[in-house]
Amino acid sequence: IIGAGAGGHACAEMLARAGHGAAVTLVSDDPDPPYDRTFCSKQYLSGKATRAATRLAPEGFYGGDGPRLLRDRVVSLDVAAKTAVTAGGARLSYDALVIATGAAPRRPDLPGFDRPNVHTLRTLADADALIAAAETARSVAVVGASFIGLEVAAAMVARGKTVAVAAPDPVPLAKVLGAAVGRFVQGLHEDKGVRFHLGRGVTGFDGRALGLDDGDRIEADLVVLGTGVSPRTDLAAAAGLTLAGEDEGGGIAVDRALATSAPGIYAVGDVAAYPDPRSGRRLRVEHWVHAQRQGQHVARVLMGEATAFAETPFFWSGHYGTSLRVIGHAGSPEDTRVEGAVAEGDFAVTYREDGRDAALATCKRDRESLTVEAAWDREARAAG
Repeated sequence: IIGAGAGGHACAEMLARAGHGAAVTLVSDDPDPPYDRTFCSKQYLSGKATRAATRLAPEGFYGGDGPRLLRDRVVSLDVAAKTAVTAGGARLSYDALVIATGAAPRRPDLPGFDRPNVHTLRTLADADALIAAAETARSVAVVGASFIGLEVAAAMVARGKTVAVAAPDPVPLAKVLGAAVGRFVQGLHEDKGVRFHLGRGVTGFDGRALGLDDGDRIEADLVVLGTGVSPRTDLAAAAGLTLAGEDEGGGIAVDRALATSAPGIYAVGDVAAYPDPRSGRRLRVEHWVHAQRQGQHVARVLMGEATAFAETPFFWSGHYGTSLRVIGHAGSPEDTRVEGAVAEGDFAVTYREDGRDAALATCKRDRESLTVEAAWDREARAAG
């Protein structure tokens, strides 16, 4: 298994629980043992959880009769010989290979964005660096009003910092959840003192202030980039595996069993573009729980217990004690059905696509979210 994130660890854990742990090698270039990446932008970053609380497995899980954790980086695959080669010179033979390499943060090529006080957030080490930088910082500028960007803003507010968010969109999250939900989330942050500079492009950072395309400047001791991620497909591409098109979100193309174009090789998590049985389209989903479910599914496939993956995508995002829960996937928020009152934070918004319900965003309606998710899972299994 290449990659110790949500999908990689979940696959190793399920195989170990079934008694196959000794046959599993998990290769990770992350210096930390497997951890819950959601803590990096939520509980740990805000100071509400310890570093130890991020760990996914107890001490001793990797080793002994369990899976082997190899801290190294796979640099090439010999598909014909079924061998993975690491930077440390190891040649690992496999019967089955799972690629769970995830995604890497995008860093815009702008003046000053290579400065040491400009941060991205993906790993636990990234969170450590940001926490350390925040110790002496008074003001923080976040570039991008993405889920990660806004969660970072909330975490920095929790640490007593002055926070500003700059983004090109007129309303945060509007492209994903629609303007009404976006304005609701924006209001949650503004109530905590976050200043938004929306509809603005960023021109660079001089170490003291973030420049905007209207000539305005945001004073900042440190900058955090929430400008999206790109799937880490270099290894798969070099090995000749089929990649998904850009219109499908990129990533490694897999079939319904999450198998790639090469025999014995699977891909899960942020790097995998899979055929969604409900929509009939290929999706690449960047959600923690979804990656875990895909890793578990491949483990079941390897044990002969499963075939087609048919789990509904799910994620949650926390903002000052208010949680949004989103299931499904919709390419656009234009066609919606609203129940409840979005502005009051008690709602269920259904996003429709091609005449069907494609996604659901809820706040304070967890039971409804769970009920709909179960129904969509049944529908997907029937379609698969």
